[in-house]
Amino acid sequence: MITVTDTARKQAIHLMAEDGKPNLFIRVGVEGGGCSGLSYQLTFDNEEKEGDKTFEDNGVKIVVDKKSYLYLIGTSLDYSGGLNGKGFVFNNPNAERTCGCGDSFSI
Repeated sequence: MITVTDTARKQAIHLMAEDGKPNLFIRVGVEGGGCSGLSYQLTFDNEEKEGDKTFEDNGVKIVVDKKSYLYLIGTSLDYSGGLNGKGFVFNNPNAERTCGCGDSFSI
């Protein structure tokens, strides 16, 4: 399962409302690339695909493709508005190493 902090929930709901499309959810995934080998992906979507895993936490629906889910089990999605920049942050207990900006990781 992937969990969502209160801060991430508030920001996601705000951004999805701005988008104005019905039935939006957060789609998260992992793809090759980045300085540590794997990069996190986060988009807003409204179409589920075959094989997707669907979760709901803290009032937010999250969808993950089957392959990415293996890398993201137990991850918490947060939002940071601090001095290092604004954005969603993945707190992944499976990551053995992360880059300085937190956008990529390795297992």
